[in-house]
Amino acid sequence: MQSQIAIPAKTARINLVDAARGVALVAMTVFHFCWDLAMFLFIDPAVMTSMGMVWFARSIAGSFLFLVGFSLFLAHGKEIRWNKFASRLMWIVGAALLITIVTYYATPEAFIFFGILHSIALSSIFGLFFLKLDWRLTAVFSLVFLFGRYWLSSPLLDAPIWWWTGLSEFLPRSNDFVPIFPFFGMVLAGIAVANLATLKGWTSELAQISCENQFCKLLTFMGRNSLIYYLLHQPILIMLVYGYARITGHI
Repeated sequence: MQSQIAIPAKTARINLVDAARGVALVAMTVFHFCWDLAMFLFIDPAVMTSMGMVWFARSIAGSFLFLVGFSLFLAHGKEIRWNKFASRLMWIVGAALLITIVTYYATPEAFIFFGILHSIALSSIFGLFFLKLDWRLTAVFSLVFLFGRYWLSSPLLDAPIWWWTGLSEFLPRSNDFVPIFPFFGMVLAGIAVANLATLKGWTSELAQISCENQFCKLLTFMGRNSLIYYLLHQPILIMLVYGYARITGHI
C-alpha cells in the first residue's frame, strides 16, 4: 500500500472539536449524576449496571478517546511538538495519579487504577507511533484494537500487572476502567479520520465554522478546559446530592 499521509497545515483551532468535547462532558455529567443518585439510593443502584447504562458509559469514554486521537493528529501530525506534548501529558498523568490516590482511600474495593485519564495518557504516547501511517492502515489497526479482545484475551494475562491491556479474562472491579483493548481503537479511529479529513481539506473548512450562539460557546469553553471540568464536576455533584439528602432527611 502506497503511503498517503496528510500533513496538517497550521490552521485556527477547530471550535467544533472543542464543542464536541463539551457535549461529551455533558453526557459524562449526566451519567455521574445518575451514579450519585444511585449511591445515595435515590434510584435503584441496579440501574447503573443495566446494559443501557453500561453502553452509555462506554460511548462517553469512546467519544473522548476518539477526540483525543483526532486532536493528537491535528496538533502533531506534521511534526511532534515535544514541549507542548510533554506539558499536556504531565498534567494528565498528574490528574490520573490524583484520581487513583483519592479513590483508593475513598473506595478501596473499587478504586480507579486505569480510568479514562490513565487511558488518555498512555494512548497519547502510543498514538504518536501512528501519526505518519497511511490513514487506511491506521483504520485497520483501529479495528484490531476494537475487536482484538475476542481473539487475544488469555488467562495468562490475568495478573494485575496486565489488567490495563484489557486482555485478561478476569475483569477487575473498578469504578472507571478504560483498558487499551478496546478503547485505544477509538484513539486510532480519531487519528485516521483526522488524517483523511486533512487530506481532503475538510479540517480547514471546519476551522472556519464559529460558534455564534451562547450554548455552543459554553460547550466550546467546557471542551477547552475539559481536564479542570473533569476533576471538579464529580466532587460538586456528590456534595449537592449529599446536601439534598441531608436536608430532606433521606440519610
